[in-house]
Amino acid sequence: MCLFFISCRSAKYVDDQQALVTKIELDGISPELKESASAYISNEIRPNSPLNLTIYNLFNTKDGAYKTTNLRSVGEAPRLLDSALVDLSATQIQAYLKTKGYFEAEVTPQIQVRRKKARINFVTDLKTPYILRNVSYDIEDPAVRNIYEQQVLPTTQVKSSQKYDATNLYLERENVYNALRNRGYYQYVRQFMTVAVDTNQLDHQADLALQIQNREDSSAHRVYTIDSVYVKIVSPNEELKKPSSAQLDSARSIVYEDETQKFRLRSISRYMFVRSDDLYNQRDENLSYDRLYEMNTFRSIKISYTPVDSNKLNVQYELTPRSVMSNQIEGEFTFSSGMSGFNIGDTYSHRNIFGGAELLEVKMRYGVLFDPRLPGNLSQKIFNNDFQVGVNLVVPRLMVPFGVRSVGRYGLPRTTFSSSLQIFDQDNTYSNRYLINSLNYFWYQSENITHSYTPILLEYRLGRLNPTFAQNLIDEGYLLYVESNNREYFGLGSQYAYTLNAPKLLKKEDFNYLRLGVDVSGNILGLLSSTFDFKKNEAGERLLFNVPYLQYIKGEVDYRWYKHFGGNKQLVLRFNTGVAVPYGNNSSLLIFEKSFFAGGMNGIRAWQARTLGPGGYNREGLSESLRLNLRNLDQLGEVKIEGNAEYRFRLLNNFLGAKLNGATFVDMGNIWRLRPNELNPDGEFKADRFLSQIAIGTGFGLRIDMDYFVIRLDAGLKVKDPQFTGSDQWVIRHLFNSKSFRDDYYLTHKPDRYNFFQYNFGVGLPF
Repeated sequence: MCLFFISCRSAKYVDDQQALVTKIELDGISPELKESASAYISNEIRPNSPLNLTIYNLFNTKDGAYKTTNLRSVGEAPRLLDSALVDLSATQIQAYLKTKGYFEAEVTPQIQVRRKKARINFVTDLKTPYILRNVSYDIEDPAVRNIYEQQVLPTTQVKSSQKYDATNLYLERENVYNALRNRGYYQYVRQFMTVAVDTNQLDHQADLALQIQNREDSSAHRVYTIDSVYVKIVSPNEELKKPSSAQLDSARSIVYEDETQKFRLRSISRYMFVRSDDLYNQRDENLSYDRLYEMNTFRSIKISYTPVDSNKLNVQYELTPRSVMSNQIEGEFTFSSGMSGFNIGDTYSHRNIFGGAELLEVKMRYGVLFDPRLPGNLSQKIFNNDFQVGVNLVVPRLMVPFGVRSVGRYGLPRTTFSSSLQIFDQDNTYSNRYLINSLNYFWYQSENITHSYTPILLEYRLGRLNPTFAQNLIDEGYLLYVESNNREYFGLGSQYAYTLNAPKLLKKEDFNYLRLGVDVSGNILGLLSSTFDFKKNEAGERLLFNVPYLQYIKGEVDYRWYKHFGGNKQLVLRFNTGVAVPYGNNSSLLIFEKSFFAGGMNGIRAWQARTLGPGGYNREGLSESLRLNLRNLDQLGEVKIEGNAEYRFRLLNNFLGAKLNGATFVDMGNIWRLRPNELNPDGEFKADRFLSQIAIGTGFGLRIDMDYFVIRLDAGLKVKDPQFTGSDQWVIRHLFNSKSFRDDYYLTHKPDRYNFFQYNFGVGLPF
């Protein structure tokens, strides 16, 4: 508001014969056309961003007027009224409306100037739109006509009885162009298709005559076949260029030259879809560009053609590699439950390490969290330390011991070998050593269906509670918690995930999204232990190398329904549920890492992550020391049910150079234990009362859309809190006397404090 009023006063710097444009309106235009029509208004007369204009004025005014020399290039210069640009904008809007069938539309600009501030209103009289009556086709080449009738006509938008729209004609021309270029017509260009519009027959009706002409010499269009294929790896640096000569790979019919002498042809050629003896196909050319760029190995890719006779083409791939090695350092400042800290990470990358466009990544990360409530100096206020190191090797194909058909047409398949180690310590409470190794296959079944399969997932974990803390837990009756966390184990399992429509998540259209995930561990080890009679420990768990192994199955479903209402308005409904069942060797215990939690920026946003549930669990029953030490460790479950509804809309088209979107949302759900658990009284799932234990939150969010990424700020408000009972669950009624409510809560839950609002900052949409 302050920026708005400051910017309004900016007119005082404008000369008396000038006016600052403060508002533009378009009257008489339907909402579906208004946003597109406004794009034809000249940028030089659009109202300024209040912030940008204020910044400009701070540095470029003096003595109550704008400077004429020594101008600073900051902010945004004032947009002043220019009648010539106003008339030009009106003409452009009128021309746009004619492309939408309003051939008789009139746009009249009205300008109101008061106190050196101008308001412009483009008053539009659309009049009656023109409707298509007859659509005729004249295609000279019979082969081209056959392709048009089979590939284009069944889905055409150019039909009689519809309103004239030039956009449909451009789309028709593009569809004809793509259909022919994908059938070998290398020399076909868009200009061969013309459309004549006749509006003289009947009132407000138009006849169209669509024509596809032959070549300039009146001969039929030619179909081309690929003759020879040439591949050249170009050295990005002349100093690193090595002596090379073209060699023929007869097995692939490719002439190959590598100036770097670091690449194997076989690994690259599988994603070169324009191949010898095939018809020229523009789709295969675009596919080759996409997959080769997805390898993240080449900074420049060029595919060119040379005609060798009347219907033959030679194709040449020219690939310039990126830098082989790179290093990236990143850091962040974190807030959590009144604590603050930082994370710092380093990623080293080596591209093409084995000559097949493989990517090797070595990642290291260190994070620390400080608790200001702890006594002592800064080093004594460290709440936890977290060190992680990992190595990933990504191979751009499926490395399997048997042959598979090409799966690269819809996306680049990958085989990933990974290994990571985590060393975590929480002050006087808990330490964790976690080693995980995996082999993963990722591939596309179609454009919108992906599969991820991890046949081997080998884990080793060593978790230890501080002896004093562990004894305190035992003394207070929490032996089960000690047993489930103060332990060592092996895990050998596999995972699978199916995803539908992930590429559509940022699109404005109607669609459904689905992700199914299954995680199974211990079946093979269970079979081996039964066969070879593995020895057992005192708890009855079978041991592998004197360490118990895990057995569990975990499944999760994430379903979303996206509804687009035009423009930037969108409704998203989401249902997310999962269950994890320990069995066999550890039938009563599910480890911390495999448990579900509720709350957080991508879940029920009115609660901080790991501070909701399970069920009706209330931390009032814990001692003050346990509430502090078990924070974020005791609110876990084996069952999760969650639902979200979010309505998204545009707030500002220009906000600091980006687009500002808004969202209102309602989140609900909880987690539960499968069985009664001494750590979480009233936390188990029961069919007759789980509905009463559903938490409800609502809120509002801002999203700054920078095109490449989205910065998100959500404010969630608690409405119904299941840690209370009966009508007391509806905590929203205490919002306006929140101080007394929060004070009473603090007396029984110290050091936990009750917050009605939870703020979440993140990058990307929540779902």
